Amino acid sequence: MDSNGDGIGDLQGITEKLDYLKLLGIDVIWLSPVYDSPNDDNGYDIRNYQAIMNEFGTMDEFDQLLAEIHKRDMKLIMDLVVNHTSDEHDWFVESKKSKDNPYRDYYIWREKPNNWGSVFGGSAWEYDEKTNEYYLHLFSKKQPDLNWENPKLREEVYQMMKFWLDKGIDGFRMDVINFISKHPEFPDGAKGEGQTFGDGSPYFMNGPRIHEFLHEMNQEVLSNYPAMTVGEMPGASPDDAITYTDPDRKEVNMIFTFEHMDLDSAPGGKWNLKPLHLPDLKENLAKWQTALHNKGWNSLYWNNHDQPRIVSRFGDDQNYRVESAKMLATCLHFMQGTPYIYQGEEIGMTNVKFDSLEDYRDIETMNMYKERIALGYSHEEIMKSIYVKGRDNARTPIQWDDTANGGFTSATSWIKVNPRYDEINVKAALEDPQSTFYYYQKLIALRKEMDIIIEGDFKLLLKDSTEVFAYERNWQNEQLLVLCNFSSSEVVIEDEELLKKMQDYQLVISNYEPDNKSILRPYESFVLKS
Repeated sequence: MDSNGDGIGDLQGITEKLDYLKLLGIDVIWLSPVYDSPNDDNGYDIRNYQAIMNEFGTMDEFDQLLAEIHKRDMKLIMDLVVNHTSDEHDWFVESKKSKDNPYRDYYIWREKPNNWGSVFGGSAWEYDEKTNEYYLHLFSKKQPDLNWENPKLREEVYQMMKFWLDKGIDGFRMDVINFISKHPEFPDGAKGEGQTFGDGSPYFMNGPRIHEFLHEMNQEVLSNYPAMTVGEMPGASPDDAITYTDPDRKEVNMIFTFEHMDLDSAPGGKWNLKPLHLPDLKENLAKWQTALHNKGWNSLYWNNHDQPRIVSRFGDDQNYRVESAKMLATCLHFMQGTPYIYQGEEIGMTNVKFDSLEDYRDIETMNMYKERIALGYSHEEIMKSIYVKGRDNARTPIQWDDTANGGFTSATSWIKVNPRYDEINVKAALEDPQSTFYYYQKLIALRKEMDIIIEGDFKLLLKDSTEVFAYERNWQNEQLLVLCNFSSSEVVIEDEELLKKMQDYQLVISNYEPDNKSILRPYESFVLKS
């Protein structure tokens, strides 16, 4: 929410909307980076970790926001971005000056680069003329990677974390935290057919000293505060997750996994599209639910600032937008773990199709477009991928009402508002007792009332069905049955054992008026309890 009319959401705008979040029923707000930044990658390129970006407000306004959050019995976690900084950070400005500068070793410099490609396209190394060496940047060239092998750098990071925790924040979401330990020899990565650069991920994802670094961070900082931690960890397996989240190891509370977010990508990465095959999704989520039960803890999410809108992705945002949004919410919220709701998900916000490439803002999207044009892809082909998978799908402003700019700002917004704001907005959702908003509100309330959702084990049902995602949760003498139709067709349940159970169980929640339990209507979902 933009409170001061400059087209950019800000801290006071969040403060204004806290009662709305309280009404939804959430406990914790995760705030994407608001630190001082040149904004090459939406604030994930930090120039000063202990200053607020001017557009977002002042440190006093941050303190007011934090006080208001705590007054409402909610908590705040901040984004911790310590795999890299901005190239405008004082440390890097110094590091570039000479090879014997005291800050040189805060970053990763080499005389000769290896063949790694950057996550955002191009080489992961940038040449610096002054010192005749290359620095590593796994993301944008304006995001040089920090050298975690340097104990002085680690101590600086820990002091910065203490600064925020001493202010009273309640924990951190840790950006690509499993990238901070690199293989010391920096070997070349394998190259796929037709690829210019090698895949360095085996040498920086879950690297050799990652557990040592995270344990040290926990001992030096986190263990001294009642802090919640979630690590963003691409390429982490369930076994990795058990190790990272095992309470006895004292690393992090939970991690974000990415496997279920790659299931609608063809070989060659996320921009190569393929339809979701539902059994793949069921198998993957069941694997995580089962592996971490009683051993670690799951994060449950469909959406975030890096992912397209789930109702457009795995639902039907045209014919069954409300039904499929509620179904997807049901499917996720009855699993074990901590659910994350991304801004606007609770009102069923959708992907956006901007007419012009100029309307897009995301650096990853722009770099991909240039690369693919050079490789001979057509504009239309590339735009099709952007419409489905581009990160700006998630970044259009929340649609607060049906006035200009969706009520987000009185000015021109930094990125265009989704044109569907006139039908999909918070005001309309709050006025409609059957809206997605009130459905999410009920799901959150149920999680706080029903211990089985938190404690129960997980058993996948109808595992070969290409239309229905069904599972059981069991705890003590209780049982929950969750049935979700991921298709726009009616589906008849034919499993006799399941049908018998369903007759005897009571309805907990449903996204349609209850009817014949053996026939699931398009995108219907319901939950039954013994």
